[in-house]
Amino acid sequence: MADSDEVTRPQTSTRDLATVHDQLLVWLTGRLPEGAEPEISELRAPSGNGMSSETLLFDATWTADGERRTERCVVRMRPAMDAKPVFPSYDMDKQFAVMTLVAERCSIPVPALLWNEPDEGPLGAPFFVMRRAEGAAPPDVMPYTIDGWMLAATPEQRRRLQEESVAVVAAIHGIETTPEEIAFLQYDGAGEIALRRHLDDLRAFYEWGIEGQRVPLLDRAFDWLEDNFPAEVGPDVISWGDARIGNILYVDFAPTAVLDWEMAAVGPRELDLAWMIFIHAFFQDIATRYGLPGLPDFMRTEDVCARYEELTGHTPRDMRYFEMYAAVRHGAVMARIAHRQWHFGEREQPADLDETVLHRGLIEAMLAGTYWERAEEN
Repeated sequence: MADSDEVTRPQTSTRDLATVHDQLLVWLTGRLPEGAEPEISELRAPSGNGMSSETLLFDATWTADGERRTERCVVRMRPAMDAKPVFPSYDMDKQFAVMTLVAERCSIPVPALLWNEPDEGPLGAPFFVMRRAEGAAPPDVMPYTIDGWMLAATPEQRRRLQEESVAVVAAIHGIETTPEEIAFLQYDGAGEIALRRHLDDLRAFYEWGIEGQRVPLLDRAFDWLEDNFPAEVGPDVISWGDARIGNILYVDFAPTAVLDWEMAAVGPRELDLAWMIFIHAFFQDIATRYGLPGLPDFMRTEDVCARYEELTGHTPRDMRYFEMYAAVRHGAVMARIAHRQWHFGEREQPADLDETVLHRGLIEAMLAGTYWERAEEN
């Protein structure tokens, strides 16, 4: 069975939920019409995925048109700064805006947005509230490649989930917008193209997250990304950013909600495709290192790209580059999460900082050029 360092969820919050509950009730009372008399249930954190923005679940009941109604709700809020957050900044307004745009322009199931609160006053941080959707996401802990309903599914069911998931990405990329409409999703920076700004932003995040304690493996991988930067890239689209099956809820292997938009940006199509492919490779690697079969036939590069081309007419290009980019991006996040674990006393700092990258073997294989040979054999 997998090591606890690889499957235990790190601490994500330092907030007192009882205090947040009372603050949220006061806020909702002021937000609803007079006489609504709202009540909210005890707050609880979801047992599923995600370690950045704080997510809390609750039921809200109030009077509307003379009758009591209940909504199953989710509140997404910026993490407390004393929680040593994963990312240096959290733009909740941006998340709300991109979810609104995507919901209006395409048919993918984005959760219904109820309220947006940009003021830090009510809860101590900006937040928004959305309707809770039905369904389940393949879990990160215990990884779905080790246990759970994905393993119990038939190959045909998993194939349906894969094709439906790629269709979600294709639909997002097919949204037609003007440059002005998506300007809020552009990364800042001097780079002339979006991919250059992405890479510069990723490096800046890495430098911030490691707090001066360099990870030699990631330094080498960043050099590889610079040395192999594509000569040409395809047209930019709305990039979901955290495009993975762990951020989709499913019922009968079909998507019912597309979640977690905090990494949304503008960039090449391949960013999302490679992220979806690599994050599965990450969980598959955990399974195989412990002698478990995992799901070797799931989310293979050739299958994902073929499905995407079938849906969009676009042939994904430079996928080896974008898969390395995904691996480095995930590695930078893992290194930051390791710092959080040291901060909260959940993990001791290793002598070899490459160990903070749980998928170091995958990046080493990419640098050696053997990763894709092995993938083709599978």
